[in-house]
Amino acid sequence: MTDQPEDEINDKEMPLLEHLAELRKRLIWSGLTFIIAFIVCFHFAPKIYEFLAAPLAHALEARGEKPELIYTALYEAFFTYVKVAVFAAAFVSFPVVAAQVWLFVAPGLYKREKRALLPFLIVTPILFFAGGALAYYVFFPVAWKFFLSFQTMGGGVDIQILAKVSDYLDIVMKLIFAFGLAFELPVLLTLLGKVGIISSSALRKYRRYAYVGCFVAAAIMAPPDVPSQVLMAGLLIFLFEISVFSVKLVEPKEETVDA
Repeated sequence: MTDQPEDEINDKEMPLLEHLAELRKRLIWSGLTFIIAFIVCFHFAPKIYEFLAAPLAHALEARGEKPELIYTALYEAFFTYVKVAVFAAAFVSFPVVAAQVWLFVAPGLYKREKRALLPFLIVTPILFFAGGALAYYVFFPVAWKFFLSFQTMGGGVDIQILAKVSDYLDIVMKLIFAFGLAFELPVLLTLLGKVGIISSSALRKYRRYAYVGCFVAAAIMAPPDVPSQVLMAGLLIFLFEISVFSVKLVEPKEETVDA
């Protein structure tokens, strides 16, 4: 038997209705996975929220204060737990959803394209989780300590934080997703470099503009305080420099023609 050329699609062609049926199948599996994950996560929502609130609790305890969060509407705690469950279910079900997307797209790719894309699909969730972990274990303790330092006790007018559960969850989810997406920058730029859309020389040429873009993105994604935005911008610049190096490794090499 002869090996099939890598430039040929290894799977048989399917008519439109079969493509739609396959898409429906993948969407059903993805939806069922998310629903099951949501039900399980909603059951453990108080524990998950306690985990997300742990950095703030530790920062308060370090100041000798009682760790507590408040809610001011009767329904606020319930819907906060719903958002916690959705947030956790999205993380838990993401690998399965990504696998379903791959199973739908893969039959239409050449063998060489499959080999090129598969490493990116594997690295993408790993880097996203790494970004979220960096936000939780490194950024949150520093940021919460900074924000709590503005409390004043024993003066003419006390200034004390009374954090709402919904507000705290909103900023935590925003930052975790922001750090997770920031870690996808090398994946995106490396993939664009591999297919020849961008080059390492072009990235180096427009480096100064990229740095400005990093600060703009940090101003959008980070909380509205200078230390947080500078830290986020520094992280984006670091990831950009990693991207320049990785694009250099994978970009198509220019062929030299002998005279």
